[in-house]
Amino acid sequence: MFANNTCFAARLAALSAGAVIALLGCGKKEPEAPAAPVLEGQVDIVAWPGYIERGDTDAAYDWVKGFEAKTACKVNVKTAGTSDEMVSLMTQGGYDLVTASGDASLRLIRGGTVQAIDIARVPSYSAVDERLREAAWHFVDGKHYGVPYQWGPNVLMYNTNAFKEAPTSWAAVFEPMKLADGKSNKGRVQAYDGAIYIADAAVYLMNKNPDLGITDPYALNEAQYAAVLEVLRKQHPLVQRYWHDANVQVQDFTTEGVVASGSWPFQANTLAANQQAIASTVPSEGATGWADTTMMSATAAHPNCAYEWMEWSISPKVQGDVAAWFGSVPAVPAACSASELLGAEGCATNGFENFSKIWFWRTPEAACASGECVPYSRWSTDYVAIMGGR
Repeated sequence: MFANNTCFAARLAALSAGAVIALLGCGKKEPEAPAAPVLEGQVDIVAWPGYIERGDTDAAYDWVKGFEAKTACKVNVKTAGTSDEMVSLMTQGGYDLVTASGDASLRLIRGGTVQAIDIARVPSYSAVDERLREAAWHFVDGKHYGVPYQWGPNVLMYNTNAFKEAPTSWAAVFEPMKLADGKSNKGRVQAYDGAIYIADAAVYLMNKNPDLGITDPYALNEAQYAAVLEVLRKQHPLVQRYWHDANVQVQDFTTEGVVASGSWPFQANTLAANQQAIASTVPSEGATGWADTTMMSATAAHPNCAYEWMEWSISPKVQGDVAAWFGSVPAVPAACSASELLGAEGCATNGFENFSKIWFWRTPEAACASGECVPYSRWSTDYVAIMGGR
C-alpha cells in the first residue's frame, strides 16, 4: 500500500509538472508584427519644373499615376523656379516634401524646416549612388535629411547659328564680344535669377584670374567676393533677362533672339525636340551643378505617404524616366539600364562620369575651411542689387 501510494504521488507530480509546462507553452505569445502605417491619402510636394510628371505633357513620361494606383496617395505638386522660392514655400508650411538643391538644403536643415528621416523606412536607399548617400548637403551631424533624387550640371546653352562651334568658355555670357553671326552678344544672353549664380561667375573667375586664389566658388573671402561681383556688374548690360522660369527661357530662345545662357539640360532637350538650332556644352572652366534631395517637412501632414513617395522616387525605372525627361543623371546607378526612355547610353550622354568636374550647389556659410567667408545672406542682397543695375 505504501509503495503504491508513493508511485501514485510521483505520477501525479510528473503530470502536474507537465501541465504547468503545457500551460506555460500555451500562454507564450509570438511578438506581433508592427502594424502597417496608415496612408493619409495624399502627399504635397514642392518640386523643380519637369521633376514630377503624370503624362500631361507627354503620355510616355508618367511616374505619378502608377504611384497613386499602388498607394492611393494622391500627388499634388507646386513647382518652384528657384531655391529661394522653395525655401520660402517650405517655411510657410503646407507641404510634405521638397526636391531641394544643395543651395537650399542646408538652409532648410539649419532652420529646422525639414526633419531627419529614418532610412529604414526607405528600403531601396542602399541602391543610391555611393557618391550621394552621405553627401554634405543632406547628411548632417550623422543624420540623413532626405533621399537623393537627380543630379547634373548647369550647362552653357547656345544657338548654333550664332556659334558655329561650341563655345569653350563662359566668357560667352560674361564678356562683351562679337559672335559668329556677326552680331554682338549684348542683349542676347541671359543669367540665372538666383543668388547662387554668383558661384557661376566665381568658377569663371577662378580660371581667368588664378591669382585671386579661389579654390571653392561657394567659399569666397571679401577680396574674392568683390572681384566676382565686379564680373557680374559688367555682365549686366549684356543680359536680356534674368531667368528663373524654364518654360519662359525656352520661349526666349525660340522667339526673343536669345543666343546664350547658363541653363539646365531640360531646356536644351525641350528646344532640340522642338527642332530649334540649340545645343549645350560644359566649357573648359567646368560648371556649377545641382544634386537634388527629396526632403520632408518638419511639420509634414502626410508623412506616411511621403515615405512611400521617397521609396518610389528611387526605384530604377522612375529614376531612369526622370533622367530621360529632364536630361539629368539618376541618383540610382541601376536606373541607367532600367528605362527604355533613357536608353542604354542615356547616363553617359547626360554626364554620369562628370561628377567630379561639377561644383555642386551648396549654401555659402560664414564659417568655411579658409576662415571667414561671405555668407549667403550677403549673396542674396548683393545679387538683387546687381540685377537692378546697381
